[in-house]
Amino acid sequence: MRTLTIKAFLLLASLTLVISCKTEKTNKTYTEAEVAAESKKLNDFFQKTFDARVDLSPEFQTRLGIKKDYGKLDDISPEAKAKELEMDKEQLQWMTDSVNVAALSKEALLSYKLYKQKLENDIADYQYRLHNYPVNQMFGAQSGLPSFLINMHSIDDVKDAEAYISRLNAFNSYFVQLVENLKEREAIGVMPPVFVYDKVIQDSENILIGQPFDASETQSTLLEDFMKKVSKLEVDAETKSNLEAEAKEALLTSVKPAYNSLIAFMKDQKERVNSDHGAWKFPDGDSFYNNALQRTTTTELTAQEIHDIGLREVARIHGEMDAIRKAVGFEGSLQDFFQFMKTDPQFYYSADQEGKEAYLAEAVHLIDSMKTRLDEIFISKPKADLIVKAVEPFREQSAGKAFYNRPAADGSRPGIYYANLYDMESMPTYQMEALAYHEGIPGHHMQLAIQQELEEIPMFRKFGGYTVYSEGWGLYSEFIPKEMGFYADPYSDFGRLAMELWRACRLVVDTGIHNKKWTREEGIKYYTDNTPNAELDAIKMVERHIVMPGQATAYKIGMLKILELRKKAKDAMGEKFDIREFHEVVLSHGAIPLNVLEDFVDEYIASKSTEI
Repeated sequence: MRTLTIKAFLLLASLTLVISCKTEKTNKTYTEAEVAAESKKLNDFFQKTFDARVDLSPEFQTRLGIKKDYGKLDDISPEAKAKELEMDKEQLQWMTDSVNVAALSKEALLSYKLYKQKLENDIADYQYRLHNYPVNQMFGAQSGLPSFLINMHSIDDVKDAEAYISRLNAFNSYFVQLVENLKEREAIGVMPPVFVYDKVIQDSENILIGQPFDASETQSTLLEDFMKKVSKLEVDAETKSNLEAEAKEALLTSVKPAYNSLIAFMKDQKERVNSDHGAWKFPDGDSFYNNALQRTTTTELTAQEIHDIGLREVARIHGEMDAIRKAVGFEGSLQDFFQFMKTDPQFYYSADQEGKEAYLAEAVHLIDSMKTRLDEIFISKPKADLIVKAVEPFREQSAGKAFYNRPAADGSRPGIYYANLYDMESMPTYQMEALAYHEGIPGHHMQLAIQQELEEIPMFRKFGGYTVYSEGWGLYSEFIPKEMGFYADPYSDFGRLAMELWRACRLVVDTGIHNKKWTREEGIKYYTDNTPNAELDAIKMVERHIVMPGQATAYKIGMLKILELRKKAKDAMGEKFDIREFHEVVLSHGAIPLNVLEDFVDEYIASKSTEI
C-alpha cells in the first residue's frame, strides 16, 4: 500500500471520468471512444467560437498576427455590443442543449464549466455595459489606437502600408461612435470625475502635434511611425512619396477631425461633471460594484469583507516591518524608517550605465539562483527559458517598473522579465528580490509558460485568464522564497513586505472609494500614511482605483486564497503534504477561478486519504 501521488491522482481522476462517467438519469457508463468523441465535439465548438470572436475584431486579428481585415478598426457601436450578446446566448444555448456533460473527459469538462461560466457572466453583465469610462488616463482610444498602430501594425509591403492608411481614414467614424457612446453614458449619469478630463484632452492634443498638423520641423507621432516603417520597404522613391501623401491626407481629413471632436466633447462635458469618485454614483452603483468585486476576485466576498481583510493585513504587515526596523537597530518610528528606506543612497544603484548594468547583473543572478532551487518546490517546470532585459528606451518613460512577457508559443522566444531602469530612484535594491520572483520565477514565468505549454486545451484557456489567479500567484510567489531561505538581507525582506503592503492597501482604498464614498484625496492620504511609497505613486494608484473599480483587489485576495488552500491541505494531510504536489495542483490546469481551484485542492486532499 502506498499513498496516492499527484501524478497518480490526476491520472485516476481522468480515468474515472473516461471509464465511469454516469448521469443520474440514465446511470450510463461511457466508453473511452464515446468520451473522446464527445470531448472532440466540444473542443471543435470552442475553436469555432474562438474563430468567430476573432472575425468580429480586426484589431484582435492584428494582435494575433492575422492580416484578414488589416485595414479596418473594430465596430464599437451599441449594435455591435448587442450582436455579441446574442452570440453569447446562442453559444450558451448550444452548450446546454448539445453537450452530454457526463461523457466529457476531465479537461473537456473543466473547459465546459469555464466557458459556460464566462458566457453566463457576460450575459448577466450586459446590464452594466455602460458602467465604465471608455476614455480615461489609464486607457482609451485617444491613446490606445495610436499605440495599437505603432506597436501592432507592421508594414511588410505596400499593401500593408495602404491598410495602415485605411485605418487612419477610419479614425473619424470610430471617434463618432466613441463620442456617441460617451453621450449614451452621460444620459444615465455615468461620467468620469473632473481630474480625468485634462489628462484625456492632453493625450489627444499630443497626437495633433507635428507635421502635417502644424508647420513644425518634426513629424507627428503617427506620421513618424508610418514613414519609419515605409522607409524600410524595398520600393521606389515615388511609391514612398505617394504613400506619404496619402497618409498626410488621412491624418488631416480623418485623424484631426476625430481628435478635435473628442477634445471638444470632453471640454464641454467637463463643465457638467463633479468630483464624485466612486462607482456608488452610478445607477445601481452598489450592485454594480459588488458584481465587479465578484468578477474580479471570483469569490462572494462583499465590499465590507474585503475592506476589513485589507485593514487586518495592513496592521499585520506593519507589525512585521516594525520588527525589521528594530532588528536593524533603526531608532525612530516606522514612518521615520519608511523615509530612511526611500532616501538613503545605500539602497540605490547609480543612474549611469554602470549602475544600470549592475542592476541587471544582480537581477540575472537572482533568477539564476532561483532556477537552481525549483526542484524543491515544483514537479512540472516550463520548457521555455527566462531571460532578464532592461525595458527598451522607446517605451521606458511610460512603462511600469517591471513586467513579464510570455514566451512565444512556438518556442522561438523565451519568457522575458523586464526591469525598467529609466528612473533608478524608483528601483531600490531592497525590492529587487521580490520583483524578480513575482515577474520571473517562481511567479509569472512558471504560471504563464506552463499554461501556454499545456496540451489539448482550447485556445480560450491557453490565452485567457483570471486576474485574481495570475496576480494572486505572482504575489504568492514573492512569499514562497522567504520559506526557502531567501531574503537573507533584512532590507530585502522589508522590500517584500513593502510590496505586499501596497497590495493590502489596495483592498482598503478600492472599497473605501467605491463603497464608503472616500474622496480621491482621502485615498491618497491612506497610501502616504501607511506605505513607504512616494506621493506620486499614491496619486497614480488612487486614480487607477477610480476608473477601474474592483480591479486592484485581485492581487491580495488571490494570494490569500492560495495560502488558505495550502493551509487547508497541510492541516488535512499532515506528513503526507508535499509542497511540490500542491503547486502541481495549482498550476496544472492553467488559469482558473478561485472556486474551481478550491474544488481541485479538495479533490487532491481527498485523494490522499486513498491508499492503493
